[in-house]
Amino acid sequence: MTTTRVPQGERSRVMRQRLLEATVECLVEHGWSGTSTTLVSQRAGVSRGAQLHHFPTKSDLVLAAVAHLSEVRGEELRVAAASLPSGARRTRAVLEMFAEHFTSPVFAAALELWVAARTDAELRAAVGPLEQRVGREAHRIALDALGADESHPGVRELVQATLDLVRGLGLANTISDDAARRRRILDRWARTLDAALDPDAAPEAP
Repeated sequence: MTTTRVPQGERSRVMRQRLLEATVECLVEHGWSGTSTTLVSQRAGVSRGAQLHHFPTKSDLVLAAVAHLSEVRGEELRVAAASLPSGARRTRAVLEMFAEHFTSPVFAAALELWVAARTDAELRAAVGPLEQRVGREAHRIALDALGADESHPGVRELVQATLDLVRGLGLANTISDDAARRRRILDRWARTLDAALDPDAAPEAP
């Protein structure tokens, strides 16, 4: 029986990916203060020595996880946007897509990094630009999904207000299950958006 040898570069890539995914999982489950390089290596099933080879310090590991997390968040939104329905209920579906994103485990992990970055200059320097990139991508996805034309006055601000609203609802959900209130707010906001983006369109059914 012939055994296929996996190239060293591929093994290294897979191990690095496991460490980054384990870091995100630890941030979700244990928070920033409870996440350590030892815990991450155990979660990833990687030896301490191998983890130190890829990421010698917690700072190295977390900064790499920040970049990884931004990619995951962007990809999740792109995939979700590709499967949105068409028709009269599309606006509400767009809002639900973002609501699911802002209540997802990857958003919880990002939130842990935001809070930690407030008092950690090195982390803030890494988180800031990547969050701006994620924000721009989310704004572009929202524009496309809503069929909004931001060359019209006020449309850009309306779409950004939508993202800020749904993100805020996601933050509220970190304390307690806020699904019922969130659903009512998004039902109303969908009708508001339709009226504002296309005054001649028939409103969505309540």
